[in-house]
Amino acid sequence: MRLTDFWARLEQAFGAGYARSLAADQTFAGLGGRTIDEALAQGVETVTVWRAVVAAYPDRVPSRLH
Repeated sequence: MRLTDFWARLEQAFGAGYARSLAADQTFAGLGGRTIDEALAQGVETVTVWRAVVAAYPDRVPSRLH
């Protein structure tokens, strides 16, 4: 998954403003306790990060974005 696709999906699921806040502030167990921003900066693949988001928010992320 390209980084631009990742951000587009995150914004579709959470809204533009909240998506950026979520990326900076929320830690995810599926990312080893890192935030989205930290995981991406450390080279974690976007698809891995996206799967962690979907796992943490299964009711928030529409199935078409899985």
